[in-house]
Amino acid sequence: MTEETDDSDDVDIPEFVDVAEVCGFLHASSGPSVGSLALTHGAGGNCNAPLLVATAEAWSARGFTVLRFDLAFRRRRPSGPPHPSKADADRASIEAAVTYLRRLGGGPIVLGGHSYGGRQASLLVAEQPELVDGLILMSYPLHPPGKPEKARTAHLPQLRTRTMFVHGTKDPFGSPVELSDAIALVPVHTAAIEISGAGHDLSAQKYGVADLVREEAFKFFDVGSWN
Repeated sequence: MTEETDDSDDVDIPEFVDVAEVCGFLHASSGPSVGSLALTHGAGGNCNAPLLVATAEAWSARGFTVLRFDLAFRRRRPSGPPHPSKADADRASIEAAVTYLRRLGGGPIVLGGHSYGGRQASLLVAEQPELVDGLILMSYPLHPPGKPEKARTAHLPQLRTRTMFVHGTKDPFGSPVELSDAIALVPVHTAAIEISGAGHDLSAQKYGVADLVREEAFKFFDVGSWN
């Protein structure tokens, strides 16, 4: 795995991590750690996805220790989609990443995932509500494109962890109306950020998604009270 970095002196270079079931990059917090963010990718990407890199840099600049990591299926092969029969291994890799951050210390933990990574994170947290202190689902895949009858929302009523949804208005995996209906299934406090004009990839640079989500998440999770 390679990491593209800026060579300027004022840029922190993330540390490559490859231990047990955890493989990715650790961004140290600027100053004392306020909390930690575990961040993973969608079915077509890896931990170097632009959205994840931008998000990690935005949060670490504001006092968070951030681990952006590969799911188990991506560790097995560099390309190709996950197989449904091995989704449990992907959830295990999410749990391993959270455990790794918890051992580092540094306060509460937020878990974030894009698309498939968010779906697996939400399934895990629905089963283990005490695993993390907050959940961020970016471009949650409500259903396959063009197949609204194949909803992926059955577990949402089991969520007991504060959850933020980030969704583009042109996402083929779910419309804003469908997202609103899905959020209504979640029995705990939720928030939604709508990115006007964005598709499933959220086009992080074009729409400034990383900074926007960080600022809204800090308010939603009341990060100021974590100090």
